[in-house]
Amino acid sequence: MTVTIPRACVIGHPVAHSRSPLLHGYWLRTLGVTGAYERAEVTASEFADFLLGLRQRGYVGANITVPHKQAAFSLVDRRDDTAQAIGAVNAVWYENDQLVGGNTDVYGFLAHLDASIPGWDASARRAVLLGAGGAARAAVHGLLGRALDVALINRTISHARDLAAHFTMRPSVHTFDELPQLLERADLLVNATSLGMAGKPALALDLAPLKQAAIVYDIVYVPLETELLKFARRRGHRTVDGLGMLLHQAVPAFGRWFGVTPRVTPELRSLIEADIRGPIGAA
Repeated sequence: MTVTIPRACVIGHPVAHSRSPLLHGYWLRTLGVTGAYERAEVTASEFADFLLGLRQRGYVGANITVPHKQAAFSLVDRRDDTAQAIGAVNAVWYENDQLVGGNTDVYGFLAHLDASIPGWDASARRAVLLGAGGAARAAVHGLLGRALDVALINRTISHARDLAAHFTMRPSVHTFDELPQLLERADLLVNATSLGMAGKPALALDLAPLKQAAIVYDIVYVPLETELLKFARRRGHRTVDGLGMLLHQAVPAFGRWFGVTPRVTPELRSLIEADIRGPIGAA
């Protein structure tokens, strides 16, 4: 008799350096869950066929990563509220015969912030957010949902305006020239760009106008502590790194696929940190 086990995968191109198999494999092993999680290297031309045939390939669901998140949004049978609001899908699962698309980035962004600085939003009123890509869109959605005023800054102002127009409660859009004045009033500064990532240009920011009580959150996690976070920590700011967002965003999808809700633990974080410090060093 053939015994089948629940299988999930991460679909991307390239996908060889994804840490999702290490992350989900840890939960499968430590929670005693029967299942498997794999990488699926799928090009843009192959993606629609692969995704729509996911169940026939033996999968109960998948993570969707670069460059397929927008394509997945248009291909699924239906989307959850968060994916609909953001316009991108990063996880899929089946409900009866329907392929459902969700977005767990908002959950990951907020859950890590909540875990790192409990009660942070009790007094936070204003956020300054750098970037206008997919991560920025998730962060904006999460912060607006916590009733913060969000000031959005991006070097290409038209991209920031396009992002802002996506939301009913719109963030304000600004140029980098306005950053010093915005920082004076900010309770939270978020870097949602790739600047400061290993192999990318540095993020050159003067944090002098930022009040000491403000929180600095950098979604970059390679290196584990960016120059922005090092500088902020030395100035006495509370800081939040990007690795926790990666770990927390994986929780809801694992629960959908395997029926068990995992936890982000120090042991798990240490495992992923060791991998980042190892020879791969890639997202």
